[in-house]
Amino acid sequence: MSRKLELIVLAVLLIFTAQFFYMSSTTDAEYGGADDMPEGVIGEITDGTFEPIAKPIWEPPSGEIESLLFGLQAAIGAGVIGYFFGYYRAKKNYENELGYKGKNKPEGDKNSI
Repeated sequence: MSRKLELIVLAVLLIFTAQFFYMSSTTDAEYGGADDMPEGVIGEITDGTFEPIAKPIWEPPSGEIESLLFGLQAAIGAGVIGYFFGYYRAKKNYENELGYKGKNKPEGDKNSI
């Protein structure tokens, strides 16, 4: 990597880090998902009489465990998707470089086993 590119990447990282710490220290914002918002709206519409049809089989003991499981699910999904993208890209490169198409033997290898 060139020296100029390294400096640009370092500057961008420093800017984002400084902005994150500034925003974290000056605001009282909680990092919550959109799952909690509909619950309040449904409560307002039905005046608190709404009862869910299904109950969860298991609830994580804390929000941190729930976040961990969500992150693990995302990482496994990204790994599976990345594997297949890599597999098909490597397969395409292999076919283009060697002229290999599927399970058929190339013309020059008819006599080999």
